[in-house]
Amino acid sequence: MRLTIKLTAVFYLTIAWINLTAQPAADQIRQLDAYFQQALIDWDMPGMSFAIVHKDTVLFAKGYGVTDIITRQPVDEHTLFAVASNTKAFTAAAILMLAEENKLQLDDKVVSHLPYFALYDPYVSQAMTIRDLLTHRSGLKTFSGDLIWYGSTYSREEIVRKARFLKPQYGFREQFGYSNIMYIAAGEVVASVSGMSWDEFIQTRILDPLGMKRSTLHVSDLVLRDNVAQPHTYVNGQLRAIPWLDWDNMGPAGSLISSASEMANWLRMNLNEGNFNGLQLLIPSRIFEMQTAVTPLPVTKAFINRFPGTHFRSYGLGWSLMDYQGRKIVMHNGGYDGMISQTLLIPEENIGFVILTNALSNMYYPLMYKTLDVLLNNLVETDWSSQFLERNKKAEENQNQWMTEQQQVRQTKTNPSLPLSEYTGIFGSPIYDSVKIEIENKQLNLQMMRSPKFKGILSHWHYDTFEIEFPLFPSLPKGLVSFQLDRTGKVNAMEIYIDNPDFDFTELELKKVVPIKAD
Repeated sequence: MRLTIKLTAVFYLTIAWINLTAQPAADQIRQLDAYFQQALIDWDMPGMSFAIVHKDTVLFAKGYGVTDIITRQPVDEHTLFAVASNTKAFTAAAILMLAEENKLQLDDKVVSHLPYFALYDPYVSQAMTIRDLLTHRSGLKTFSGDLIWYGSTYSREEIVRKARFLKPQYGFREQFGYSNIMYIAAGEVVASVSGMSWDEFIQTRILDPLGMKRSTLHVSDLVLRDNVAQPHTYVNGQLRAIPWLDWDNMGPAGSLISSASEMANWLRMNLNEGNFNGLQLLIPSRIFEMQTAVTPLPVTKAFINRFPGTHFRSYGLGWSLMDYQGRKIVMHNGGYDGMISQTLLIPEENIGFVILTNALSNMYYPLMYKTLDVLLNNLVETDWSSQFLERNKKAEENQNQWMTEQQQVRQTKTNPSLPLSEYTGIFGSPIYDSVKIEIENKQLNLQMMRSPKFKGILSHWHYDTFEIEFPLFPSLPKGLVSFQLDRTGKVNAMEIYIDNPDFDFTELELKKVVPIKAD
């Protein structure tokens, strides 16, 4: 069904302004508007919201599609979406505000503000600075430890304390490894130094001054808001609405919920060297510092072939950096359960834009490049949406490759080595306290005790391996749970493996700590 939404009044009002400044031009905006409407159909997306700012003015703000596939309420520029990891730049800004007030320095040791902070290596624990927290160079691999916080009841301090048990993959400051946990730690530094919680600081020092009145840091506040988008995912190729998941315990890394119109205020402040409507939130040198490369990322031949003209990629303070068409690009994306977002600044052109979507889809990525091409007057016209749709189809064909490989080596005419009762018990590790295996309705059930929604039935696969599926997380594919037996033939450990890019269940290294007695 083609979704037709009338242009908002703000579009018509801004066209006259654009004609006066000629950057961007009205026809550029119209081109993007038409492209977005078509992309929404091509990608089978429920909805999205988009805004462009130039200097201190919102040029264009519009919603497309619907907030959810059930009520089909229209999206507009005020619809709330999760912006997820775009929150990180807010946390970095909070740190820099405290640095301006001489309450901390970016090269302070983390332990001087959080005495309990520790990582796997004692030297790294003592040497780690606040700047290291913000630039993803701790030595941890990307997303390491995310199962500690995701859907769990662990507090922010408990999560940070667990970081000492995560084994690094790289040397300290040797390589980029994206870490949500280090940003949670940065938020705890804000709380320790400011005397207020991270949430209070972000609300009173950033959101309120920027007039971000509908934005919130808490999913629980959404019952008090109207015009809220619903998260969606794709299950067997079909779009499905899914519930909002509380991300409070990882707030400094990704809990902000906002709209295109209010995120535009954030972009305006960043483009205007920390000034918003005459209020100086950060001095210009601090804005420049946030947007300066610190941790390099590789620029491979494959990346250059896909995006010609790229010379560098890096991470600054809460922002990713690269070059495109000869301009420095300052950007970040955010992935939430059923929502993806993108913010982007082109400082030399005084242009910024934000894309918010309400489905677990890569559509935002080609739209980002299309917007860049149009706004930067790229003479080479590329249909990024079509290109990425083709790539997505190929990726979907290989999506279950791991499980297919497991099917090929599966021994179907086998039985568990032991009675089901022998597999029951509490399994734990320093990283994650306890996973319970018990029998319900003559089947083994797995429950991650600190993560209530991580519950699933174990179906026998072969030998001492069982298939697992978590119904409350439809975006996760099915995986396998393998039990290990000691020399006496008793279960002493288990491993969970689910083929996905976000969560490494094998990190948990679960050992049996408490058996469950049969009734």
